Amino acid sequence: MKRSLSVTAAFSLVEIVIALGVAAFCLLAVMGMLPVAAKVQQVSVQQTKANAVISQIIDDLRADVRLPPGQASKVQGEWANLHGHWAAVAVPDTIFFTNDGDQTGSVTQGTAPPAPVGAVFRATITYLFPPTATTSIAKITVSWPAAQSDLTQVAGSIDVFAAVNR
Repeated sequence: MKRSLSVTAAFSLVEIVIALGVAAFCLLAVMGMLPVAAKVQQVSVQQTKANAVISQIIDDLRADVRLPPGQASKVQGEWANLHGHWAAVAVPDTIFFTNDGDQTGSVTQGTAPPAPVGAVFRATITYLFPPTATTSIAKITVSWPAAQSDLTQVAGSIDVFAAVNR
């Protein structure tokens, strides 16, 4: 009694159709998750860049208040008008940044100034009172897109409190 190999080793057409159906169902589920994964990755990139902007702002604020009198001209970028005013100014400062984290435009005071061309991030620095001669607390909010000033309408934002010491 010799059996043929083709009879024992072959798949039936029904088994092949079921296997293709299961594979197609799994592929459709994976393809459905791709747009969500791309959106999460994009938000993660924006949050990382916003954290870098916050870190730069904190570093510049702390470095600026430590400059000795007469050295304010050595401040990097548009920060010269921030020198020392953190202890006396009640209005928030707004600074705009590009997608690369470079400052664009000038530092403006007041609420909701228009965003310059090319700005992606809007940073608002609010100094919390009462400041002392040695310490002030700054609330820094970075939001994106920069053109939107209403924080309930932005795509994302990050808030940080930082102590600015002299």
